[in-house]
Amino acid sequence: MKATDLRGILGYIARFRDRVFVLNIDSAVLVADNFRNLLLDISVLRSLNIKVVIVHGASRRIETLSEDLRVPATDLDGMGVTDTPTLELAVLAANRFAHDILEGLAETDVRAAVTNAIVAHPAGIRGGRDHERTGKVERVDTSFLSALLQEGIVPIIPPLGFDGNGQTFRVNSDQAARAVAESLKAAKLMFVGTSNGVPDGGKLSAQFSVAEAETYLRSHGAELGAVMRSKLEHGVRACKNGVQRAHMIDGLQDEALLGEVFSNEGVGTMIYANEYQAIRAARKRDVGAIVSLIRDAVAAEELAPRTRREVTDALSNFYVFEIDRNVVGCVGLRLYAAEEAAELQCLFVSEAHANQGIGRKLMLFACERARDLGCKRLFALSTQAFNYFQQKGGFKEGAVSTLPPERQKAYEAAGRKSRVLIRELE
Repeated sequence: MKATDLRGILGYIARFRDRVFVLNIDSAVLVADNFRNLLLDISVLRSLNIKVVIVHGASRRIETLSEDLRVPATDLDGMGVTDTPTLELAVLAANRFAHDILEGLAETDVRAAVTNAIVAHPAGIRGGRDHERTGKVERVDTSFLSALLQEGIVPIIPPLGFDGNGQTFRVNSDQAARAVAESLKAAKLMFVGTSNGVPDGGKLSAQFSVAEAETYLRSHGAELGAVMRSKLEHGVRACKNGVQRAHMIDGLQDEALLGEVFSNEGVGTMIYANEYQAIRAARKRDVGAIVSLIRDAVAAEELAPRTRREVTDALSNFYVFEIDRNVVGCVGLRLYAAEEAAELQCLFVSEAHANQGIGRKLMLFACERARDLGCKRLFALSTQAFNYFQQKGGFKEGAVSTLPPERQKAYEAAGRKSRVLIRELE
């Protein structure tokens, strides 16, 4: 994707506006030639009212300072033993990197502030060895970060934690970024490193569900380097604790950040939480709830008429969204196997639960289900919600002639003159 392709970006603005993205930027990226371009991409996110938090590493500069000052470093990434001299190197490195980020963001007129939002305690004794000044994240000062974000300020969080006695500890930036993303209920946790994701069989794995990522770690974790394994593990944990998406992208690649955020294909590896855990196949006891749910929409001609008998007969095609054991949304999926197509039907969410993203989850679930069933095309017929399907679901308007023959006959017989909307399934 080209960064200048504003039309491509516009489709995502409503989805991400006022959402929090936590970027964990590897220290190797901070010293690379593409660093300034990455800051420009961050300024694009801010211009679209996306709230950005930056958590950065320091290992590359700790290593350099260790060589220049001839001070041996016992730990580079915040996972080993940090003695006092190494902590001093970490503080110097973190301050220098934070200044570089402040300086770069200032060039694009983005306000930022370096924070002490990580509350930490000593990592303690592990494997019989005292880890000294290595820390473990205890909690995140969420109110502090939220206040900065509310004022349009980008919080910059170094890989340092502080306890109530004013002591400083070296913390792992992956751990810190994950804790920040969880505490802020971020939409995305993005690991901006020097690799474009997780390799699998010689190819890039574009996406994992949490379960798939856990399986991959069990079977291939030993083959991954420590850096990628750490990011994958923290990404999985973040998604299990409320973060919707975790991404691993190559920060050395120009436009990687925008390409991952503003395209369906992405450029790296994504881990996604199970957004569909509240969606299940409809059961006999749901028939009454479904009929009641869609009654007003049928009366307003938003949905095609369906009797209780018709819903019962087609119950195997229905899925419901359940909250506290109450059906608050539904969607139907009818398969046309010969044409390798499926129809998305009867998508509806109760008025009390509107504007919470439930309709979109049901729609995306139907897309995934159709794809799993071997369909190459998903279509929907709509008289009033066609803009929603196009803007939120990536559907495009098509011709009646593209419908399966059986569905064309039913379309003509109904006389509703619905618009035909089509989404090609990759």
